[in-house]
This record gives sequence, structure tokens and C-alpha cells, in this order.
Amino acid sequence: MSQSGPPDEPSAAQETDEKTPELELLTLRDGLPDVVETDTQLAAVVHDLAGGTGPVAIDAERASGYRYSARAYLIQLRREGSTTWLVDPTAFDDLTPLQEVLSGDEWILHAASQDLPCLREVGLEPTALFDTELAARLLGYPRVGLASLVEQLCGLRMRKEHSAADWSKRPLPSSWLEYAALDVEVLVEIRDRLARELVESGKDAWAEQEFAHVMAQRPVPRTDPWRRTSGMHKARGRRAVAAVRELWLTRDELAARRDVTPGRIIPDSAIVVAASALPTERSALLGLKGFHGRGAERYADRWIAAILTARELPESELPPVALRADGPPPPRAWAERDPVAAARLTAARAALAALSEERSVPVENMLTPDVVRRVLWSPPDPRQPAELAEAVATQLRDHGARDWQVELVGPVLVDSILHPAPAPDLPPEPSPLTDDLPEAEAPGVG
Repeated sequence: MSQSGPPDEPSAAQETDEKTPELELLTLRDGLPDVVETDTQLAAVVHDLAGGTGPVAIDAERASGYRYSARAYLIQLRREGSTTWLVDPTAFDDLTPLQEVLSGDEWILHAASQDLPCLREVGLEPTALFDTELAARLLGYPRVGLASLVEQLCGLRMRKEHSAADWSKRPLPSSWLEYAALDVEVLVEIRDRLARELVESGKDAWAEQEFAHVMAQRPVPRTDPWRRTSGMHKARGRRAVAAVRELWLTRDELAARRDVTPGRIIPDSAIVVAASALPTERSALLGLKGFHGRGAERYADRWIAAILTARELPESELPPVALRADGPPPPRAWAERDPVAAARLTAARAALAALSEERSVPVENMLTPDVVRRVLWSPPDPRQPAELAEAVATQLRDHGARDWQVELVGPVLVDSILHPAPAPDLPPEPSPLTDDLPEAEAPGVG
């Protein structure tokens, strides 16, 4: 590579490296604690946390990608005046003493929606919450992962090499336990910094509403979860779709019984291959190109049985190729189906992008795109500004929008309804009916 300066002159990259040395690694202040596995140890945890003050930093480790269940296999806790504790929830039938000592305290979690379900499963439920990831989003931080926030706010770096580990493994290696403990090491400090910034920016009330919304959320079972099979659009016709369903349900039952993630038995791609070919013999199934997986041969008889069930269904019982959507059509179809609605959406997108830039909040946090589309596809009837504003606000709240979102985004939607853009020009968006969907996940896996 050529060099623009004299041989002994440092390059721009070298100068940058000299000015920004590698950040110091985050380490444990109190050393690595033992894993809490007995009632006596749990009593010590409760006593220690009771002597601490302020909010409690909490994290949980699951075994996503390894286990069917979304249960917590390790819970980490830390608060001021206390120390860090690592609790193995699988060792206890009841964590009521831990819930009681933490009841009424603010819990600090990063990306709380991921951990709250598995914490609830073991009887742990916050009465007050501070979500550091969500707070960072509201403040417009460009990177909101925990490691990024530790770097930006604490000037330290974290190792993340065990983020995809199988936390159901026992005993857990010391390096994994250290990684887990570090997740709560500076969470209190990050919370305090973000809380100050929320107050300074006038977004503290926004955050309080968002945190309350996260605590109130409960998982909603998906309709026909088997339809999320990746590549299912390649299965042509209703009978092939029925075979996808039967194979998916068979795999799901096996995965639940063995407590392994479904994709570790056979991948989605194998289901689609088998559903498209509809073989009736074991040898034909196993000879299909693309039918593979740890359980492909082991459960071959079960797969054949599922396929035969689909083949023998009467036409009247075959599932539709696709479900009728309960919302508006994909935006790429708006211009043809309803040009005025497309013009409303074009105006709103431009205005929301400008508002996002002005308030330093991602568009999707101001209001979910789905709610925006629902309101603009079928707006309220009133066209007097005051009446329309009230009707839009009601519609937004019916869709779960918080008060701060209604106040911030409501006027933008009202203006877009009253003054749609003259020339809609909507970029194409993926079709949920034709594009590949992500590999199906086990119910509740975070």
C-alpha cells in the first residue's frame, strides 16, 4: 500500500490509534461469587439484599437455541450496599423469599421484555421497572446493546463471547459465570446516568409510561404458529401446506417432550422439502435431497405418519394457503388499491422521519409502523380538525399507544389525513406471504 507521507511520519490511522487506546476491560469489583443452590445460601442472599439500598440490577440467562422452554437457568442480582449474587433457579421449588425482599423496589433490566417472562415463571415480578435499553432508545443512542452502553457511559468494554451459550449446562464454567455477573456489574450506574438524561431532555414521563407498558405486557399466543416455518411459500397447494402443519406439530411435540429447540430435531427447510414431495415410504423420505437433521432418521416413522395424515385429509379440511390479514394490505399495494391512503402514508412517513430527527427518538419507538398504517388506512370519519384529533387519539389508544405517543404523533397523523401528499411514492416492502420468514422458534424462547 502506498504511503502519502515520509516513511517516518505516522499515518492517520496510527495517530487515531494513539489518541484512542483500547478501553479497559470491565471486571468484577467483588470477585466471582458462588452459585446459590441451597436454601441456606438463598437466605444469605435475601439478608444481604435487604441491607442494600436503591434499585436492584437483575438479569437472567436462558438457553435459547438449545432448549424448548424459555425458563431461566441463572439469575444475577446486584444493588448498592450489597454485592453480586448468582442464583440457580432450577435448584429451588420456590423463590418467594427473593420476591418478598425485592417487592416494592425498582428493578433494573436491560431489554426487560426478554427476561420478564422467564422471571415470572419462577415467581419474580417487579412492581417498578427501569429498562436501560428502552431508556437509551428514547434518548436517541445510536447503539443500545448493553456492551455498547457500558462503553459509551462507563468507558469500559465487555466480553460477549458467551451470549449464545447453553445455560442449562451443569456445572456452569467459571468463565460463563463471570460473564453473567458482569451483566449487572455497572447496571445501576448506567441506570442513574440515563435517568438524569431523561429528566434533562424532558423524556422522563415518556420513559415511565413505556416501563409501565412493558410490565403490563403478556405474551399473546400466535394463531397457527406453524405458519412461521421458514420457506413455507415453497410448499405449493393446500395439501402441501397441510403437510407443513402436520410435520411442524409433530416436531413441536417431540421438541417439547425432549426440551430441545425444534430446529435441533429437523430444520424448517427439511419440513418444507418433505411437505413438497409428500413421500409415503421411509426410504423415499430419507432419500430426499435436503431432508436432514439430527432427528431425520431417528423419527422417520413419525414424519411419515404426519405426511400420511396430510395426504388423507378431505379437501374440506385442508388449511388455506394463507390466512386473511386482519390489518391493512402491504404498503406497496396501497397506491393501486387506495391512492388517497397511499398519499396519507407518504405524508406521514416524511413528517415522522423529521420528527424523529428533531426529538432524537427512533420512528418505531414514537409509534409502531403497524399502528401508523392501521390509522391511515382506515382513518376516523370526522374532518373538522378538533374532532378528527380527538377521534385519532381514541383510535391510537385503542391500539395500545401511550399518552406521550398520542400527544407527539397524533398531530402528525391528523395533518396527514387532512393534507395527504400529492404524489405517493412508497418504497416496496417485503410481503409476509411470499418472503422467507425467520426459522421458527420454540414458543416463548427469547
